[in-house]
Amino acid sequence: MEAATILALCMAALILVVALLYSTVGHAGASGYLAVMALFGMSSLVMKPTALTLNILVAVIGSIRFYRAGFFSWRTFWPFAVASIPASFIGGGLTLPVPVYKTIVGIVLLYSAVRLFFSAGSADTRNTKLVPIWIALLLGAGIGLLSGLTGVGGGIFLSPVLLLMGWAKTKETSGVSAAFILVNSIAGLLGHFSAVSYIPPHILYWVPAALIGGWIGTELGTRLLPVTGIRRWLSAVLILAGLKLSVEAILLLIHR
Repeated sequence: MEAATILALCMAALILVVALLYSTVGHAGASGYLAVMALFGMSSLVMKPTALTLNILVAVIGSIRFYRAGFFSWRTFWPFAVASIPASFIGGGLTLPVPVYKTIVGIVLLYSAVRLFFSAGSADTRNTKLVPIWIALLLGAGIGLLSGLTGVGGGIFLSPVLLLMGWAKTKETSGVSAAFILVNSIAGLLGHFSAVSYIPPHILYWVPAALIGGWIGTELGTRLLPVTGIRRWLSAVLILAGLKLSVEAILLLIHR
């Protein structure tokens, strides 16, 4: 077996784990897929379209299953989505210099790690309130633009906001995030559709892995599943990848 195929299969195993862990909380795993690709030294041209493609597949599963389980609020979802979709489309069409891209994705991964770690033990301890539409529109636009730029679906930013502001319970946050990630990932990919040509052929190994992981994760996530330890372990992986990309970006800038 060729070395490239062995590496692709190793990545598939990690992608399955990422999809499983993320989908338990309504996320599709883009920041995790970026982490895997960063750890294996893949080109930034490949990272964004590949992460978005895998994100869409897992987000479809998550959206359907959380909706069927009754964990979805249209009132919470739509104002964020209305503003995020065009912003994500615009962000997806922007091509950043490699050092800038790696810096942004590195920061995103580190931020994701911190949020996952410190929100791991959170619980629904207060009543929820309706999100003001104008605030949701502004936040949705900002999250959408960042999502399109970096190749993530935005759920990693939306979820903590919904929980910290008391706009949704934990399970409802998962359902809203899954749908939000789906529409943002589609918009981001369409915004730079030509980037699809950079998706590597080894994605044929990664798609089944993501689908299997997403199916198992949403099965667990729509039931009572303690995710504290899982999220904290996952945050360690994101920190490693985030630091790797950040160091690479600094080295590229130094050697210019």
